[in-house]
This record gives sequence, structure tokens and C-alpha cells, in this order.
Amino acid sequence: MFYIVRLFVYQIEATKKESPTREILGEQYKIMTKRLWYIITWPSMILAIGFAVWLLALRPFWLTDAWMQVKLGFVVALIVYHIKCHLILKAHENDVYKYSSNWMRLFNEGATLILFSVVFLVILKNAFNWIYGTVGIIVFGILLMLGVKVYKRIRERN
Repeated sequence: MFYIVRLFVYQIEATKKESPTREILGEQYKIMTKRLWYIITWPSMILAIGFAVWLLALRPFWLTDAWMQVKLGFVVALIVYHIKCHLILKAHENDVYKYSSNWMRLFNEGATLILFSVVFLVILKNAFNWIYGTVGIIVFGILLMLGVKVYKRIRERN
């Protein structure tokens, strides 16, 4: 799912190129995003959800743990993110580009933040301190946004 948004960035930037480069890159990116999305990303999400349901059926007592409830909240956020990516893909297939490449870069960091949060929760589980966890996720989010801004400045210089 991380790479699909990167392809969206490239696809949006290709629309700013001169013809025939714009058309050639645009068609290639459409092929790449379609294959990635339908051959890898959707099946992976379906399998992950299936295995998660199976695991929770084997260990239903996890559902009473606070860390699991928070984790499932982040998983729902990731599913919403996935659906948003699908809507963007469908728009791009019709040559509709609602978002800038900079917006897409920030959007890409959303998935990183969600994944970091899920891994953080799973590792700490019962030793999880809510204050430190919340501060850690916020600090990580700020660092991600600063990284995006620094990268943008470097790109603008070149």
C-alpha cells in the first residue's frame, strides 16, 4: 500500500510533462498502479483480514485487552486509507487528478504513521503506557512531517 501512493505521486507529476512524455508515462503508470492494486494490494488486504479474524477466533480474550482495541482502531483507519487509495486510483484511471503531488506525499506518511502505531502497540502490549505511547506517536508524526518538508526543499533546489 505504501508504493501505490508513490506511484500516484509519479502519475501526478507526469501530467506536468510535455507531450509525448506525458502520455507515455501516464499510460505506463496506469498499468503499474492497476497491476499493483488488483494483483498484490487487494488480495493482501483480504488475506490479512481473513487471518486476523481467524486469529481472533482462536484467541477471543485478546478483544478485552485495551491494546488490541486500540490496534483494531488503527486497523480500521488503515482499511479506510486503503479505500481512499482505491477511490484515488479510480479517479486516476479516468484522468482525474484532484490532489497535488505534495498532498500525496503527506498522504503517504499517513500509512507510515498508522503502521508504526500498530507495531508499537503489538510490541509493548501490556507494558503499554498511554502517555508515552501517545507522545511517541505524536513525535513520530511530527518527525515524518518535518522529513517531508525537508525533502520538498531539497527537490525545489534541484
